[in-house]
Amino acid sequence: MLRIKALCIIIFFPFLAIGQVEICNNGIDDDNDQLIDLNDDDCDCMLIEPVSLIPNPSFEETNCCPSDRSQLDCATDWIQASEPTTDFIHNCGWLGWDDFPPPLPFPDGNGIMGFRDGRVRRNSGDADPQWKEYAGACLISPLIANTTYRFQFDVGFITSTISPPINISFFGTADCINLPFGVGNDDFGCPSNGSNWVKLGDVFVNGSTGNRWINTFLEVTPTFNINAIAIGPDCAPVPSAVSTYYYFDNLLLADFESFVLQISETGHPCSPDFSLSIPFNSNYDYQWYKDGVALINESSADLSMNYGEGSYQVRIEDGISCRVSAAYIYEVPKILAPLMISICEGDSYSFGSLNLSEEGAYIDTFKNSNNCDSIVNLDLSVIGSQYDTLEATILRGETLQVETFSFSNEGEFPITLTSTSGCDSLVLVNINYFDIFFPNVFSPNFDGINDIFLPTAPNERIVSVDMKIFDRWGNFLHQGPEWNGRSNDEKVNTGVYVYIAEITFNDGLMKVFSGSVSVIK
Repeated sequence: MLRIKALCIIIFFPFLAIGQVEICNNGIDDDNDQLIDLNDDDCDCMLIEPVSLIPNPSFEETNCCPSDRSQLDCATDWIQASEPTTDFIHNCGWLGWDDFPPPLPFPDGNGIMGFRDGRVRRNSGDADPQWKEYAGACLISPLIANTTYRFQFDVGFITSTISPPINISFFGTADCINLPFGVGNDDFGCPSNGSNWVKLGDVFVNGSTGNRWINTFLEVTPTFNINAIAIGPDCAPVPSAVSTYYYFDNLLLADFESFVLQISETGHPCSPDFSLSIPFNSNYDYQWYKDGVALINESSADLSMNYGEGSYQVRIEDGISCRVSAAYIYEVPKILAPLMISICEGDSYSFGSLNLSEEGAYIDTFKNSNNCDSIVNLDLSVIGSQYDTLEATILRGETLQVETFSFSNEGEFPITLTSTSGCDSLVLVNINYFDIFFPNVFSPNFDGINDIFLPTAPNERIVSVDMKIFDRWGNFLHQGPEWNGRSNDEKVNTGVYVYIAEITFNDGLMKVFSGSVSVIK
């Protein structure tokens, strides 16, 4: 009897959430596709982002890499508007004045622009209150008369002294032909001091704590079409005792409606009270996101707390459409601070939780007045922990003076000195002699051998020689650095002659030597 076994094959299919879509405000991957909230295409909304009418608004595009100051022409589409010149700083080249370090990081990309509002002349120290630096540009499309625009930008402050509070001013003209202005006149001042330019608006900005960027804006409604702009300080002279300096970046100029739903900041980025907000409208529903994931219960125009570094966006719904703001990148600045300290042997230096007594390189992180991390690289030296060597070569018979110590012999001599820090500094003085040689005979017969009488010393010790020659009765015959055996172009007779030589050496010593030399045929 034939028996047939039934073969049962079971096939397992992965679970699919049929019809499931991403819920965009709960911070959960609802459709199991490894993408959460705004990172999922199911949550796609129209992006709200103003497009600047100012070309190259963040100084990113370059015609060349700047290598020094006054090279705004290296920034594509930017024009040096005033006779006093602005500076172009870019990570591809020049990174700014040593005296005016820009705050880091830059708000947007690798380029920024630096400008002054008054200066002190380096040579004379005189104040130059009319020295005002402006950058200009021809707009991509004009500002239309009687239309409201917002000009939003970042201002960089260095210190409270170098970058005091300032009125940033925005100027416009109907025709690009009016750029530049005040050509040849360093004291021309602001654009509106001449014809064809008007002041469109200004805003007071205070970066009193220094080393920071402040994002600000002003709103303008021109009365005629504007095709070119200039930005910089206001028109009032600044009789400052120091040269003031500031930075610009991320210059957004667009119609007002484009800015309605832009994220703005409150407070210093290092402060725990730092917060973000978006303009409030009672007809909107809001949802905040960090790195594309919903922040639960953050559904108002103001973010309720600081959630740390990341990319922030707001989704806005009005019952008809869904829109999402451009990303706001929140980065807490970290400051690198080199520190060189010298201590006396036996003393210690307090560095964080350490008391250091050995020289070397150390690193630690501290909080500054704005609560930012300041990464300090300490180079600690200990004065007196080892001998410093002083090499000296002196003319035989002379004396070397080192503070209160005098040396006239060859050899090595250990001494202890007091440094400028008040430490005992161990110094090993190593003294060697050198001699000066005057020949006692020479033969000025022009055979190329021993024709010239002059003093010599090793290693180019002699700087100058002023020598006088006399005959044995005291009659003056010659003066100069050397003698060829002639007087008034006539050969002198064989015999003994007297010299007096004033010699200056390369260590500053001046000494008079005298003696006699014999002239032979």
